[in-house]
Amino acid sequence: MRRGIGATALVAALALAATACGGGEDDGQGSDGEISGTVTYWDTSNDAEKGTYQKIAEGFEKKHPKVKVKYVHVNFGDANAKFKNAAGGGAKGGAPDVMRTEVAWVADFANLGYLAPLDGTAALDKESDYLKTAAGSTRFQGKTYAAPQVTDTLGLFYNKRLLKKAGVPVPKSLKELKAAAKKISSATDATALYLRGDDPYWFLPYLYGEGGDLLDTKNKKVTVDSAASARAFATMKDLVDSKAAITDSSDGQENGLKAFQKGEVAMIVDGPWDIAGALQGSEFKDDKDNLGVAAVPAGSKSQGSPQGGWNLSVFAGSKNLDASYEFVKYMSSAEVQKKTTEEISLLPTRESVYEMPSVRKNNMVEFFKPAVDKAVQRPWIAEGNSLFEPIRVQLDAVLAGNASPQQAADKTGKSFRKLLKDYK
Repeated sequence: MRRGIGATALVAALALAATACGGGEDDGQGSDGEISGTVTYWDTSNDAEKGTYQKIAEGFEKKHPKVKVKYVHVNFGDANAKFKNAAGGGAKGGAPDVMRTEVAWVADFANLGYLAPLDGTAALDKESDYLKTAAGSTRFQGKTYAAPQVTDTLGLFYNKRLLKKAGVPVPKSLKELKAAAKKISSATDATALYLRGDDPYWFLPYLYGEGGDLLDTKNKKVTVDSAASARAFATMKDLVDSKAAITDSSDGQENGLKAFQKGEVAMIVDGPWDIAGALQGSEFKDDKDNLGVAAVPAGSKSQGSPQGGWNLSVFAGSKNLDASYEFVKYMSSAEVQKKTTEEISLLPTRESVYEMPSVRKNNMVEFFKPAVDKAVQRPWIAEGNSLFEPIRVQLDAVLAGNASPQQAADKTGKSFRKLLKDYK
């Protein structure tokens, strides 16, 4: 899964593009009780994943010959705004029947009335089998609006060859990483770390590492402007200024992965959605064992990484609800989750899948499953996704030297309170 903050610009253009991908016009129920018609599916997976997901989605037609799956790949960065524009137009707005939604989008879309509740439908199959952490992001105000498909968190990808050549161990803390950086640079000509400075999701491990959090939802209090937040901004700035890390304000997702693939950096903080992509690089293509994964290095107070993942949601205005529910059931099934783990090392959301031999022996799953179990829950509120933009603005300002860490923390807190009127 490519993790990033969905674009909000170019709304009109995106809306026009969305109208070409409308949902099915059938009611999804044939005269003989068998589902039929068309299910339009918007897939937001990345380039390394989409081939697998397209084949799986279209495989639904073999199980239900009277259903046609219209697979549409939508770039993650455009998907949030594109869906909102399409869904806002109702059934004629071009919204898909089913969409692969990032975990933070579910509450937002549900709050707008764009998602169909799934409680009591075929979409939710064997609910007790879902990981509790993954299922948490599917609920909003007492109803379930999605089925968990993939769960994830961040880890430290590292190049075993480069670390061995530099004679340094895998860093368990940012202090250790900074200390190892000079050895890595002098022994290998590589920079120790690629730091994602363009995406606020990557700010969270630094915030958690300093003992902070975004919000106290129980007491409805903004906490992002605490001393911990200022320390997190300062830590990221220091890693770049000391040349322990390089960063890029344009497209850290693509540029960071390329740098890691080529051995230009020894480490990068990333998630299981980029395992397949990393293995395509020259440093790993012929030696897959050269890729190592460890916990995100701890900060000065603790170690933590955010819970992420993907869910499957049904558009409330779909004209083919019965077929859409069955499609969600299929796409979140143990059968499909097993296949995506085997082919692209994504993490299942079903407990039963982790017991399957082919999944148990997957090296990436072996690391990431315990990490996911300990991942920090994000606030599953309607405004959750909107909280990232203020962080992005201030992180960019800090890394560019245009704001101090404390100024950035204070401004982020003020922005949060404007978004969350009932928070203090």
